[in-house]
Amino acid sequence: MRDVSEIIGKLDQNAENNEHNEENKPEISGTVENIIYQNEENGYTVCEIATDDDELVTAVGEMPFLGAGEMIRAMGEWVVHSSYGRQFKVEYYEKQLPVNENAILKYLSSRTLKGIGPSLALKIVGQYGIDTFDVIENHPEWLAEIPGITLKKAKAVSEEFKSQFGLRNLVMFGREFFGPATAVKIYKKWGSGSIDIIKRNPYNLCDEIYGIGFEKADMIAKSLGIDNYTEERARSGLKYVLLYNGIQNGHMFIPRNKLIPAASSMLSIDEDVVENALNELLLNNQLVQKTYGNRPCIYLKEYYDAEKYISDKLQLLDNLCPKIDVGDISRMILRIESDFGVDYAAMQKKAIINSVNSGVMVLTGGPGTGKTTVIRAVIRVFEDLGYKIALAAPTGRAAKRMSESTMHEAKTIHRLLEMDYSNESKPVFRRNENSRLDENVIIVDEASMMDTMLFSALLQAVKPGSKLILIGDVDQLPSVGAGNVLCDIIRSDRFNTVELKEIFRQDEESLIVTNAHAINEGEYPTLTSKSSDFFFLPREDDDMIARTVAELCAVRLPKSYGKEIVGDIQVITPSRKGSAGTVVLNSLLQKVMNPPSPNKKEKRVRDVVFREGDKVMQVKNNYDIEWVSEDKEGVGIFNGDIGIISEIDNRNERMRIVFDDNRYVDYDYSYLDELEHAYAITVHKSQGSEYPVVIIPMYSFTPRLMTRNLLYTAVTRAQRMVIMVGKANVVQQMVDTNKPTQRYTGLEQLLSVFE
Repeated sequence: MRDVSEIIGKLDQNAENNEHNEENKPEISGTVENIIYQNEENGYTVCEIATDDDELVTAVGEMPFLGAGEMIRAMGEWVVHSSYGRQFKVEYYEKQLPVNENAILKYLSSRTLKGIGPSLALKIVGQYGIDTFDVIENHPEWLAEIPGITLKKAKAVSEEFKSQFGLRNLVMFGREFFGPATAVKIYKKWGSGSIDIIKRNPYNLCDEIYGIGFEKADMIAKSLGIDNYTEERARSGLKYVLLYNGIQNGHMFIPRNKLIPAASSMLSIDEDVVENALNELLLNNQLVQKTYGNRPCIYLKEYYDAEKYISDKLQLLDNLCPKIDVGDISRMILRIESDFGVDYAAMQKKAIINSVNSGVMVLTGGPGTGKTTVIRAVIRVFEDLGYKIALAAPTGRAAKRMSESTMHEAKTIHRLLEMDYSNESKPVFRRNENSRLDENVIIVDEASMMDTMLFSALLQAVKPGSKLILIGDVDQLPSVGAGNVLCDIIRSDRFNTVELKEIFRQDEESLIVTNAHAINEGEYPTLTSKSSDFFFLPREDDDMIARTVAELCAVRLPKSYGKEIVGDIQVITPSRKGSAGTVVLNSLLQKVMNPPSPNKKEKRVRDVVFREGDKVMQVKNNYDIEWVSEDKEGVGIFNGDIGIISEIDNRNERMRIVFDDNRYVDYDYSYLDELEHAYAITVHKSQGSEYPVVIIPMYSFTPRLMTRNLLYTAVTRAQRMVIMVGKANVVQQMVDTNKPTQRYTGLEQLLSVFE
């Protein structure tokens, strides 16, 4: 197992090394004259401040609950905005209560306190003068003496006042570790007791506040002088190891004999302390222990619950499946063959019959084996039988491709389940056990991409008696998220599974198809053909490989096939690192595909420049960002979604991106750290997608990624053309390395319990 301590960093540094050196930070103080813009969710604010030096300064940054009339002291840095000139970028700030009647009146008149406007502000200040804030905070009932203010309203105003200034203290307390937007989350959860709760047990943060991990909580604990050997730290650390291995390595559990030493090493504490913490977590039902093959295995509770639910629900669906006479289905197939002008092969007919007569059915096979042909027939059969059908796929690209190939609407699983988000930005689904899907046939394509948690959510929305058909290529890479759902279901041998192996006539001439199958069978692909759809350009120098890829994209392919091919090209590389990894290639490809221009606006983020016309990818799930298309609107942009920057608006700090499925999103600049260039993407990021032209650099990269299924996945992303550039021995090494990704999952074992 990977050593978790590698990614945690040096958490035992002195707290003083993490603190801001306030003496060297520029600082401004003054009164907020005007709020130009404010995002209520994350507190991002643009305002004008009249400083103590009588200068009007534009300040930007996360400053939640800030209102006109307030006096603040802010620290940060001076920056020059390309459109607005000199601004003060706030890193942290503190509010200072107005000290005279005019300032108090201006503050209250700004409606910063809900329920108080200019008219009531005038009455309150007129009656209580400079004691106004003391009255609001400590004697709210006195406010009820003023006409227009009820006792209930007075108490609400007082609570709002306390909330704003309690939050101020929390922002200042945690400014070294989290920003104001996170402080808002914490304060909403724990209120005025937030600081005391954190001081007593900082590890509550990673247990209860969405978005704060163990590493951050551990840093806070160390800054507070909390001992490494606390029980709270050991318990939190154990859960972190399990969660990290789920997110990074796809494991649903970790064997107990591996978990304890791993946690001990990461936390730098004795194994017996970890053992005691583990037993307590098991006793409290926060972790679950299951024994597989005489080996005790430890789950996060939500991971075990998901696998157990999947196992139980799949068995229920299969048991409740109504049977239809096979002769009737065969007659329907004959009619469909006549209507469609096709002649189904024996295994395709078997797949159609099994789909109709199974509660749960799996269809798997490589490219060119006719999976789409089967799906079309299955849809027709169910339509003739009067069933309601839902088509779905894990990604937007896969859903779009499914729609085009079947001529029926397909949705992403998230959209099918009507995904929403909680107040903490956690994904929630409106379709669930209490509001199930109306359809009674659910067909899921690219099922190998579904992780355990998403599949569990889908099954919760499927009503008993429905049919579930899973379609995918089991030889591709497993899901990015934890689990190995499709493989586990097939290996359990509990449900009807049809594997299509025959390559049909129309695909026999495609070298993409035949090479993909050769790779999957452990045979070297043909690299010498010059007249098909699969080309190999030998290059022995890694830098030359990268330059050749750039030349193909910018010059050679457009010259040979026309400029319109540029939008069809996707470079897919095995790794982020190295001379032809995504980092190097994206920089190089941006220079040749979308060079700087006076007509194109830019925005620098970290060490990357985003430019109008750039191809970009969302690299983490964002469940609350809004999108709009021609006829729909919704929320959620997901890891792997690709689009083009159509407009950069530095004035309003917005970037518009048009995604492949014609959704457009206006990104606030605070979200730009979720974007990367996508001229070149990794094989893992390409899962579930197909591209007309795929270019694959074969260079010297980490041996850990030199595997057969990674190469197979890359090749099968191409629809019309594959161009490999690089070293033949790298191709051969990947074909020779048949090392499927090992994941600790329990679904196969849970399914095998049923008899």
